[in-house]
Amino acid sequence: MANIEKFEDIKSWQLARELCKLIHFFTQKDLFSKDYRLVGQVKGSSGSIMDNIAEGFERNGRREFIQFLSIAKGSSGELRSQLYRSYDNKYITNEEFDQAIQLCEEVSKLISGFMVYLNQTEIKGVKYK
Repeated sequence: MANIEKFEDIKSWQLARELCKLIHFFTQKDLFSKDYRLVGQVKGSSGSIMDNIAEGFERNGRREFIQFLSIAKGSSGELRSQLYRSYDNKYITNEEFDQAIQLCEEVSKLISGFMVYLNQTEIKGVKYK
């Protein structure tokens, strides 16, 4: 694994950022934008993924980082569920749904792999190699 000096170096954070931008784009659509509650939920859960990865990294401890990665992974599942609601309500197309679900699943897999790595490593600080 490459040296990680800052949270922006983390692949799962980078992908979560792309997912967050995609969700923002979806919520700008006319019909979707009027469902204020769902807009807030999908923006909140998508932002939570990247934010928890960042916060966990900045805590400077392996155990805390793993805990925050677990929260980020949970937010990814929450977002996937909300995407089903968005699709069922016809706020997003089938192609948009597939794209977002694929990104969510990829982020979740990256987070899981990182958690496994951190659980197996002796590294205790912020420099994860």
